Amino acid sequence: MSQIVPKETFTFFKKLEKNNNRDWFNEHKPEFKAIEAKVKLFYNAVLEQLNKHDDIDKLKIFRIYRDVRFSKNKLPYKTHFGGSFHRTKPKLRGGYYIHIQPNDESFIATGFWEPAPADLLRIRKEFEMDDREIREILNNKAFKTIWGGFVGDEVKTAPKGFSKEHKAIDLIKKKQYIFVKKYTDKEVLDSDFINNVGKAFKAIRPYFDYMSDVLTTDLNGVSLID
Repeated sequence: MSQIVPKETFTFFKKLEKNNNRDWFNEHKPEFKAIEAKVKLFYNAVLEQLNKHDDIDKLKIFRIYRDVRFSKNKLPYKTHFGGSFHRTKPKLRGGYYIHIQPNDESFIATGFWEPAPADLLRIRKEFEMDDREIREILNNKAFKTIWGGFVGDEVKTAPKGFSKEHKAIDLIKKKQYIFVKKYTDKEVLDSDFINNVGKAFKAIRPYFDYMSDVLTTDLNGVSLID
């Protein structure tokens, strides 16, 4: 039987949304811990699935406690589960993320959330030099059906040192190179959800293979990690 996300996950978070305080949470903490244990089994099942076709060196499931020190929102608890899967560096780049939240707010994401300045410049330089391969990947029908196009922040015109008239400026001006796929509560609770996620994550590999090659070589194609 496929590992599933338990239905009580959404039930609990909907209650927490209305009672986001320490007294209520402490009273219901045993219930949360039981749900968390089941959800961790789901994340670990995804990890096992990923490692059949990729090399993941770390799964990080984020804690429910919010860091409110620098936030206007002082509610102490998150109302979702989040977990990230890190590919083995330095050879492999990119990562996977699963976000489980009620009210049809669940999603999976892949790519590069906050590229280091050196990596961001290297990616932009690659697109400036030749954008044919990345566009071939992005325009692949099967890939596009699952992931759509890039989402994330970008500069308004052009980054410093790049021409706003360049034919690849739509790619160059991005600050993040990520893809997001959203799910309804019904889809998340379906027994086939894990297989759906696995299929989507596997479909991202041409993009990850390309970006890993870019980020481990210089502009002349010489390896930076050998």
